[in-house]
Amino acid sequence: MPDTTIKVAPAVRDRLLELARERGMSMRDLVGQLAGATPTKEEQQQRYEAAKAYVEEHFLGGPYTEEDEKAGEALWADIVAGRIGEVQ
Repeated sequence: MPDTTIKVAPAVRDRLLELARERGMSMRDLVGQLAGATPTKEEQQQRYEAAKAYVEEHFLGGPYTEEDEKAGEALWADIVAGRIGEVQ
């Protein structure tokens, strides 16, 4: 497949070059790696649906509800705030 040119600001080009050099790869390979590792909105939705189905099957035994979502968000907030996971 033939290469193509992507126009970016010089600062972005310099940053990409620095990142590529640090990883011992070409800028071409770095951009390909970044593009491959960044999911599209459709891929994110597919991952969400798969994770939701897994949680429903293996943890909840039924549908994932709005209350489950709120409880998960509260738990995450507690973890981030250091209220959960502290060594006693």
